[in-house]
This record gives sequence, structure tokens and C-alpha cells, in this order.
Amino acid sequence: MPIYQPPTRRRGGDLKLDVAVAEGGQILDLETAVKDGILGGGVGGGLVFTGCTEKWDLAKMIAELESIEVVPYVFICPISLETMQDPVTLCTGQTYERANIVKWFSFGHYTCPTTMQELWDESVTPNKTLHQLIHSWFSQRYLAMKKRSEDVQGRALELLETLKKVKGQPRVQALKQLRQVVTTHGSAKKTMVDNGGAALISSLLGPFTSHAVGSEAIGILVNLDLSSDSKVNLMQPAKISLMVDMLNEGSIETKINCAKLIEILIQGKDFDSEMVSSLSLVVGLLRLVKDKRHPDGILPALSLLNTMCSYKCIKNSAVSVSAVPQLVEVLPSLNNECLEFCLCVLENLSTIPEGRLALKDCPSTIPKLVRLLMKVSESCTQLALSILWAVCKFSPEVCASMAVEAGLAAKLLLVIQSDCDSVLKQRAAELLKLCSLNYTATHFISKCKLTRTIQ
Repeated sequence: MPIYQPPTRRRGGDLKLDVAVAEGGQILDLETAVKDGILGGGVGGGLVFTGCTEKWDLAKMIAELESIEVVPYVFICPISLETMQDPVTLCTGQTYERANIVKWFSFGHYTCPTTMQELWDESVTPNKTLHQLIHSWFSQRYLAMKKRSEDVQGRALELLETLKKVKGQPRVQALKQLRQVVTTHGSAKKTMVDNGGAALISSLLGPFTSHAVGSEAIGILVNLDLSSDSKVNLMQPAKISLMVDMLNEGSIETKINCAKLIEILIQGKDFDSEMVSSLSLVVGLLRLVKDKRHPDGILPALSLLNTMCSYKCIKNSAVSVSAVPQLVEVLPSLNNECLEFCLCVLENLSTIPEGRLALKDCPSTIPKLVRLLMKVSESCTQLALSILWAVCKFSPEVCASMAVEAGLAAKLLLVIQSDCDSVLKQRAAELLKLCSLNYTATHFISKCKLTRTIQ
């Protein structure tokens, strides 16, 4: 039986609870914990009890604050590692969330989970003092958070009113401040939408808008949850034209925001593909993809290109500005996520004759796609195979032979022998058969490089 040191009792029979543990494992009483600031709290490290008349729901406060506040470790249940809402203390002096310790007992454990001491008393005592501390700590921070949120919302409304009155440089400054508020505080975004902020900011965009105003306005809009009416309003030709201009001539941040906002707009139901079929937009996105100085712009540019290239008129525009060789060129330098988007774009372009011809005429297409097979991911292998199939079927005499010489046959055998998707295996088998038509059986087997495949 473990040695038990009974808790001391104060006058009047009140049990004095130990609720905090110091760094070295020393048990501290409640008063010391508050005095030394172990439980957190107000100025000077002591815990401040809030005097608010409204009793906030503890579960709600925990849910909203846990992601933004570092909760004192003495408020954490040792079993679930979550904040306690109904703390109870065992005879060993250890405190747990009631539901967790009851579940521990239901499994047939009659020990203290932390110390593994056998329990000489299986009853649990509500730790009302710790519960009050937890509620007070969260109440104080919840009220402070609400006040900050109200201040932020008030600031956002104030800036919206300012924007209605000012022009020129003061307008740019007001937009900069509003953009900072919106990007930093989630509550400001909702305030903007609820009070017509999106419509007001959108009205600032037009054929005579300066890039300084446009950059800040788009930086705000891309962070808002735009309604369908707001999207329709932003799809006006003059506004789209301004975004395309800024995507080509603005700062890297502006280019990225323009790409993101245009993609948000073209995903709407009322989107007209002719609106974004300008060669200037495609050229600007390709420049962003190839800009090695600013890798953050590659993914938004490829994502927008992929969305746009689902429309036939835009596919033709992309092919006409040499998108195929430019995208094939950057394949080896892309990370896995960007690579998949780039292959999606190339696959989209391979669905039209002009795209297949451009893929065929690019000398790097086949070697680079063959190297990607079974190298990155199953989805990338599937996309690369789809493109290779389209090109080889388009011109089997030239492309099939070139693919085999680049080692395609051996890679296809690896796909067929792998545990990947059955549809992918079937496509690999069909492509292998297509490639074999230009060779005698003996010659084709030698081209499969079976020794290297086995290795």
C-alpha cells in the first residue's frame, strides 16, 4: 500500500486542495500558484477574477479561445490533454476531468492514471476552486477578445465611411489600413460583407482606377466571402481588364491576388469564358509560372490556368501563345502540388488537335513525361500517361518510336506490375501495345530494357 499523506484541513473543516505543480514536480498550494503567476492572469502574474454579471458558457469560451491562447497546464486534464470543465480530485491529490476519470474506472483501473498509485478511496471530490479559476481565466480573456473584436469591427466601419468621402492618396491610405484590418481579423471580414463593404470596394475598380487603388482594393476583395451579386458586379469587362493589367504589371503580391480573385470569379454560375480569354491574361499567368524569383506565384497561376483551360476558347488562346513548350520546360523544377496542376493544364490542352500538335513539336515533351512516370505520385503518373497516349496516338510513327527510345516501354511495364489503379494499368497496356506496332518482337523486347527494369 503506498504511503498516503492526508491533506491538511483548514478551520471549519474546508479541504485545502493542491492544484498546481511547479517545474521540478513540487506541489504548490493554490495561493502560491496564483501569487507566482503559474495560473496566468492579469498584471503582475496574479489571476484576476472578472466582475462581469453575465456568466459565459465555459464550453463555448474554451472552443473559441483554445486555438489562440496558451492555456495554463494546470487546467489541462492529464488523460485527454484537453481543458477541464468539470475537474474532480482523487484521494492521491491528482485532478482530472470527471468524464475522463469515470471512463478510466469503467475499464477496471483502480489506480491514479498519473502516479499509478493504488486508490484507497475510489470517490472523487469536485474541485470547485479550480473550476472557478478556469472559468475566471477564460472569462477574462473572452471579454478581452470580444472587446478587441468590437474595436476591430468599429474600425472597419469607420474606414468604410472614410472611403466614401476621400479620393487620391487619402483613399489609398484608407484602403491600406482597411486591408490590414481585414487580413488580420476574421471578424472584420464579416463586418465588411454585412455592411456593403464588398460593393463599395468593387465600385472603386474601373477603367480609370489607378494601380495603387486597384492593388489595395483587390487585396481586400480576395479575402472576403463574396456573394453571387458581388461576383457578377466584378465580372464587368472594365474591372476584369484592370485585373489583367495589374496581373501583368503589378507587384508580385498584386499579381498573386489578381490570379486568386479571377479564379474565384470564374467559378461562379454566371461566368462567361469570353471574359477571360484574352491573350494578355494567359501571357501574364505564364510569366508568373516561369518567375523563379517568386515561387509563391506559381501555384495560383497554374491553378487559374487549369480552371481556364477547361473552356475550349481559352485552350486555343493558350496554345497560340506557346503555353505548351513553356509549361513543359518548367516541369522538372516544380514541387509535387504545382507539378500536378501543370500536368492537368497540359492534359487539357492535349484534348484539342492544336494542343496535341504543340506537344508533338516540343522536343522535351516525351522525355520529360517519361521520366515522371512512377516517380512522383499515382495521379501524376496517370496524367503523364494520358498526355503521352494523346501524343503517341496523334502521331504514332514519330512519337511512339521516340517514347520507346526514351525508355517508355520499361516504365509502362513497371506500371502494369505495380499495385496502382486498374484503369491506369489498362491505359499503360494500351500504350505499350501502341508503341510496339513499329517494332519487330525481338527489337521491341530489347527496347524494354528489362534488365534495368528488374534492377
